[in-house]
Amino acid sequence: MIKDSPNPPEAESEIETETDPVSPYAFLNSRKLHDAAIRALDHYLAPAEKKAKADRRPSTIFVIGPNVDSETLLAHACETLATANVMASELAFDLTGPTCNLVLGIQQMISLAELSVNRVLDNLDPQQ
Repeated sequence: MIKDSPNPPEAESEIETETDPVSPYAFLNSRKLHDAAIRALDHYLAPAEKKAKADRRPSTIFVIGPNVDSETLLAHACETLATANVMASELAFDLTGPTCNLVLGIQQMISLAELSVNRVLDNLDPQQ
């Protein structure tokens, strides 16, 4: 007579599987369990990537009006860069060593950006 179900595992093999390390692919359903574990780890360890993507959306608190012209925006950018230049210079004189050099490098980059914005402003509306 043919049986419809397979024989149950032997008692000895059950004890071996409990003490031996089990590969995630050792049993038929272990692949599904492994995939579920990977999804769970991704869910708990990867939300920083999803959050970083969500943080890239522009804030609606500070919005520049659509009717503001380029010259006004450039003038404001120039004034902001000039203020940042002064703040970096003041900070650099209070520091010493490598930190001072770092702040002076930042101050130089701000100065170069300010010069570029001023050149664009001069090209838009040359002062005569």
